[in-house]
Amino acid sequence: VQLVESGGGLVQSGGSLRLSCAASGLTMDYHAFGWFRQAPGKGREAVLCISTDGISTTYAKSVKGRFTTSRDNAKNMVYLQMNSLKSEDTAVYYCAAIIAGCVDADDLYDYWGQGTQVTVSS
Repeated sequence: VQLVESGGGLVQSGGSLRLSCAASGLTMDYHAFGWFRQAPGKGREAVLCISTDGISTTYAKSVKGRFTTSRDNAKNMVYLQMNSLKSEDTAVYYCAAIIAGCVDADDLYDYWGQGTQVTVSS
């Protein structure tokens, strides 16, 4: 199984980015996908999750109304759309897969990507 994130980079405050997560070696229909982030000096934080039937759950209150997630099972892709970015969104963002339903506990996820850096300049 391999999860590969892309789309990170440097963006100004107020800008947008879309992260992609390419999944291979697993059956998309059976997996929920979570997005996590880790800021410098902080622990890993659950951001959003999308279930097998496309229902998303937001775990990080600070991103409500700004971040959304979607999936395209036919393309083996999961996306994180981030709008109105703030400096506090600066972190490494990870995609993770879980064969069960969405949870916010990172230790329950089965597979992880390598992460992609998002830096928001103020």
